[in-house]
Amino acid sequence: MSATAATTKHKKPREVPDYLIYEMDEGKPIYYRGYQAVLNKTKTPEEIMGSSALQSLLIMLIVKRLFQALSDDYIILSNELGLQFADKSWRNLDIAIYDKRNITDKNIFLVNKYIEIAPQIVIEIDTKAELNELPDPASYFQRKTDQLLSAGVKRVIWIFTATEKHLVAVQNAKWEMDNWSADIAVLEDVRINIKDLLNLF
Repeated sequence: MSATAATTKHKKPREVPDYLIYEMDEGKPIYYRGYQAVLNKTKTPEEIMGSSALQSLLIMLIVKRLFQALSDDYIILSNELGLQFADKSWRNLDIAIYDKRNITDKNIFLVNKYIEIAPQIVIEIDTKAELNELPDPASYFQRKTDQLLSAGVKRVIWIFTATEKHLVAVQNAKWEMDNWSADIAVLEDVRINIKDLLNLF
């Protein structure tokens, strides 16, 4: 074996700093999409962590609609809320809806750390996770959704910008995929329609 080959074979893996970890799944880090470009110094962390204009707009329009439709019994949190649901496992949430009537200690919202109580509803717009390094990239959405439902989330809604489709997953019910033109039930009496929100913008 050549010296070059031996060096390559025993080359120490490059250490990835914690700030490039997007989520943690049972102790296994899921990195931000494009984190390798940051390690190679061809991109800055801000370039890979930021949302696209469309993603940011959708979050704003959805949150605005929810504030109009929901009573004061609900709290709407956004901005990649960190949910710690198990040891060495946490996920980022684009929009999380809590029913204050189910929260006995409101101080959980006043601490500077990840929240440990699952929201009632989660709405996700795409993902910033590096999926290409996963054995099955498509399984990311299923696993994250399953984990959120198991943690106590009642409904998980995915908004996909590339395909203009949405997925609604409810506890103990069939998951449903549809186009942006179809209404999405957030709560029983609250619906949003992505096409309508964009047309009204």
